[in-house]
Amino acid sequence: MALWTIADLHLSGGTDKPMDVFGERWRHYEQKIETSWRESIGASDTVVLGGDISWAIDLEQLTPDMLFLHALPGRKILLKGNHDYWWQTLKKMREHLARLGIDDIFFLQNDHYMYEDIALCGCRGWAFEGQDHERLILRECQRLTMSLSSAPAEAEKIVFMHYPPLIDARTVTSFVEIMRTYGVKQCYYGHLHGVSARNAPQGEMFGINFSLVSSDLLDFSPCNILK
Repeated sequence: MALWTIADLHLSGGTDKPMDVFGERWRHYEQKIETSWRESIGASDTVVLGGDISWAIDLEQLTPDMLFLHALPGRKILLKGNHDYWWQTLKKMREHLARLGIDDIFFLQNDHYMYEDIALCGCRGWAFEGQDHERLILRECQRLTMSLSSAPAEAEKIVFMHYPPLIDARTVTSFVEIMRTYGVKQCYYGHLHGVSARNAPQGEMFGINFSLVSSDLLDFSPCNILK
């Protein structure tokens, strides 16, 4: 068994959304994802996908991308990203997967999943600027608290977010405060690409180790967390 993560797959099996417009690195990216995944990940492994999973806008359009993930080894735990417009209620998403016969894909929202004795928790998060950001950040903080509080108190907890939970290495955000309250030591996030990723806060800050795992920065190969 092993634990992996990767964010921002931006799959487009049901849509016409060529990603190579964002640079040569994205050319044939879905083939890169499949190849590296099959080379590294086994059937008993768990992979947390940190948002922006598909460009689909509804569940029917999402179907090819869910079948693509289902065909890959391992248990997949999905987190919502800002481009996951297909994301609906847990009931509707679970029913859709059941109709497709998919039993190895799960949705992380307001709850947790266990990997051995470690609780996998998280939320989408939100940007720290823009219209109405304070209200949306508060809502996402509530989701993160619900996720962490749902886990066993004695369990080690790892947090996954889509948006960066940090502004910089000096500012303790509300997301960081919540993680510190629950004793979180590791946090993985995505969302950032290209120039915006160059100055992304990473490493140990405020007692937590932060890692950016956007797929293009990992050369589309999932990041191993634990073996």
